[in-house]
Amino acid sequence: MIQKAIISVVVALLLTFALLGVFIVMQPDEFTVTRKATIAAPPERIFPEINDFHKWDAWSPWAKLDPNMKVEITGPESGKGASYYWTGNQEVGEGRMTITESVPPNLVKIDLHFIKPFDSASTIDIKVTPEGANSEVEWSMKGKHNFMSKAFSLFVNMDNAIGADFERGLTQLKAVAEKP
Repeated sequence: MIQKAIISVVVALLLTFALLGVFIVMQPDEFTVTRKATIAAPPERIFPEINDFHKWDAWSPWAKLDPNMKVEITGPESGKGASYYWTGNQEVGEGRMTITESVPPNLVKIDLHFIKPFDSASTIDIKVTPEGANSEVEWSMKGKHNFMSKAFSLFVNMDNAIGADFERGLTQLKAVAEKP
């Protein structure tokens, strides 16, 4: 009797894990997070802030999360080929960003590679579009989900989590770009 009960529990657990695994595998293979903000400045004033990693500490939503974060900026001073490597606490992790395309004053494309807390790759587009005396800044991240990130996304909504960081960053970029 006890042996049958144990077997039943084991079979139920195996079925549960199998169904969970199938559910995880069926989640979307890709994700996109996008946020926009209107900034009272022309693209020519905003573009240098996003095209030069040396200036990111002034507005990046992650720069202030770890005051002891180590940063190394390599390659050209700004634009295509510039790289930003960071390593820090649990909140910022470790990774590298490299600008792959720079179209003044409207577009910066970045390859983003997280090393910690888990390995992942995605692309970032920051577009600056003139709107009269203002500019619309659109910050997007696109990437592919692996099995672990699909499982993680069952518990944490990527759009809400990363989107909140993008919103904070755009607010800080607005403050920097609108300074006289």
